[in-house]
Amino acid sequence: MSPHVEAPPRRRARWAPYVFAGPAALLFLAFSLLPIVIAVALSFQDTATLGDGEWVGAANYQTMLGDPLLRTALWNTVLFTAGTVPTAMAVGLALAVALNRPLPGRGVLRALFFVPMVAAGVVVGVIMSWIFNPDYGVANNALAALGLGGLPWLTSPRTAMLTLIVVVVWTRIGFCMVIYLGALQSIPAELREAAAIDGASGWQRFRRLTVPMLAPTTSILLILNVVFSLQAFDVIYVMTGGGPGFSTTVLIQYVFRSAFADARMGYAAALGLLLVLILLVFTLLRQRATKRAEELL
Repeated sequence: MSPHVEAPPRRRARWAPYVFAGPAALLFLAFSLLPIVIAVALSFQDTATLGDGEWVGAANYQTMLGDPLLRTALWNTVLFTAGTVPTAMAVGLALAVALNRPLPGRGVLRALFFVPMVAAGVVVGVIMSWIFNPDYGVANNALAALGLGGLPWLTSPRTAMLTLIVVVVWTRIGFCMVIYLGALQSIPAELREAAAIDGASGWQRFRRLTVPMLAPTTSILLILNVVFSLQAFDVIYVMTGGGPGFSTTVLIQYVFRSAFADARMGYAAALGLLLVLILLVFTLLRQRATKRAEELL
């Protein structure tokens, strides 16, 4: 019998990266790249399904330019993002500053504030729908106990968006708190002590020292929260379904509605590519902010 001939070590080393990266590359092709290619093809078709459709060129993109519902969805997206992002960041920063001090039960409080972030969006949506139900919800029962009238939290265009913003902020402040806590603990204690010795008050130390030192973290957190808001779907879908009317339909909701409610799969693909483009811009900004933060460290 001829002796077994092993592959040269150099040849095995040459193929090793492909063996390890191959499964991840196949998953990326199957679940990321291929769907994008299909979406691009669908965006040039007039079709109600993923099957064969009629090629209409750039008609779907031309429709987008004159679609009043798209303008409303974009405006709702701006309102939702403007309401959730700065509020969650401000409350998260306040909690981080408060819980960065030696307090009794500090670890328990941190965990309690972070729990909503790890809860499933559908679960949060169902629970909050019960709480803000205008007929038997806890919120209106609490108002009635105070002698106040109930509010149509989710059934009025004037209050539905505000209610969603409150719920999403509640789920996100824990994430902002944890990120800010990590950044606060990286600030050298000697700087705070030197500022205190120089006679700076607590507010002056926070405004002149803490806030500038947190600037890189704030930039990254701002972009991350904007991306989160642009992708917010489950809570909105469960609580309002984009209603009442069209008052809480954001862009990602409009994509879903166009595809599965209006059976306009081609137009939905074009809307989805618009959303991907917006997310890509903020992703590039996040990478730039992360690189800048690393350079400042």
